[in-house]
Amino acid sequence: MPGGRACINIANLGRKPYIPLHAFIIEDMLDLGFLMRGEIIWNKASSSSPSTAWGSWLSATNPTLRDIHEYILVFSKGTFTRKRIPQRSNTISKEGFLEFTKSVWTFPAEQAKAVGHPAPFPVELPYRLIQLYTYEGEVVLDPFMGSGQTAIAAVKTKRHYAGYDINEEYVRLAERRIRRFSYVQNVPTLFDFIVKEDRENFEAKR
Repeated sequence: MPGGRACINIANLGRKPYIPLHAFIIEDMLDLGFLMRGEIIWNKASSSSPSTAWGSWLSATNPTLRDIHEYILVFSKGTFTRKRIPQRSNTISKEGFLEFTKSVWTFPAEQAKAVGHPAPFPVELPYRLIQLYTYEGEVVLDPFMGSGQTAIAAVKTKRHYAGYDINEEYVRLAERRIRRFSYVQNVPTLFDFIVKEDRENFEAKR
């Protein structure tokens, strides 16, 4: 789709030498004809388990930088802008727009044990991207679905989702987590029951 957005979350690797994976991804995407919109630094400093791989402790011998960030690379396909479709609504709030358009996002990483996947990103990450770059009712694709975090964010924001993974175990994990979230999302609250009962009583009296 002209103007469609591609967002890639990537962490760099290594120290001897340091491998700037994000730079290689940018080069590949530009070679494929995508337009780069910018990059977001995801600051994970508030996570509960910061890295302690600092190399030579209190010594100039070989101190090592400890990564507390990852990159989110944002691209467009063919054109930077998209045509406004009247039937599709923006769902982002003023406060969300002001926060999500900053180039540094700060929120903690997801705990692998809590999700059941070795490298999950928090739902907050795709949630922000979906709110910023898509309209309600559109389709969000995740070609590395993993634990289903992107799909959960899509359901949360009333978007459709499509995803796949080469690991069948992760596919089943994602399906379970999506079903569970969708069920909780659709369970009416006590307030909903009260409002429904009051409405029925009011209509009965008319």
